[in-house]
Amino acid sequence: MSKDEVREFLVTRRAKVTPQMVGLPDVGTRRVPGLRRGEVAVLAGVSVEYYTKLERGDLRGVSDEVLDAIASALRFDEAERSHLYDLARTANAGTRARRRPAVGATVRASLRHLVDSVTDAAAVLGNQRADIVATNTLARALYDPLYLSQTEPVSYPRFIFLDPAARRFYPDWDVIADASVASLRTVAGRSPFDRSITDLVGELSTRSDEFRVRWARHDVRLHIEGIKRMHHPVVGLVELEYNVLALPADDGLNLTVYTAAPGSETEEKLRLLASWWASEQGAALGASSHPA
Repeated sequence: MSKDEVREFLVTRRAKVTPQMVGLPDVGTRRVPGLRRGEVAVLAGVSVEYYTKLERGDLRGVSDEVLDAIASALRFDEAERSHLYDLARTANAGTRARRRPAVGATVRASLRHLVDSVTDAAAVLGNQRADIVATNTLARALYDPLYLSQTEPVSYPRFIFLDPAARRFYPDWDVIADASVASLRTVAGRSPFDRSITDLVGELSTRSDEFRVRWARHDVRLHIEGIKRMHHPVVGLVELEYNVLALPADDGLNLTVYTAAPGSETEEKLRLLASWWASEQGAALGASSHPA
């Protein structure tokens, strides 16, 4: 994690906060948007020299109290505050830090059984870099468009930024793209020595202008819950609620469950989707059993 990463994060956050937002008078000509360094220092209760040192990327030895004060001065949300702590932790790890081993491709049998046991919702087992590691039957049907253009493990970011079909699949593509990059940057801050994540960021930055522009914003987010709209080529538009569950026994993995509101049109479409996928699988099995 370079000093540039820290500097750009703090500079971009400072640019988002206006004097009016924090009760300061807006006086003088501002060369850049947002607060001045001196104003952040006053709000955080530190000297201008000390805050300047931090914004230049040097978080070594900074206390939790100072991190909290800066986070409050810059109006950080929970994701931004956590990211600042991640950056500080990495800065203080220095040369003692070790690369995090890549998460293995194997999934515990009982975890696989858990995913398969979800029948009325779409269940996706994912890893930190947003690969689909495993799904239940309904989720496999839901995300069939992603599997059409990729070998496994299927990658959400690669689909979103490298596959033109993503703009048809996600009606709210810009929102999805923003969230994908912000989630990936959050993970990169949490696991800065994971080579698979840095390689993915490098690949997407090279191949996608849309990704590169968003990455430069230094936005972060906690991917926990929300609503996602998808336009499936078979059943049309579905609107799904999702919740992301942490798996303490499986470091680096999470379980996302997509559900439809009871009685909604999407609930009926999920039933149709399950029926379609069952017929598709039946036809494929029949074809393999009776080769030409």
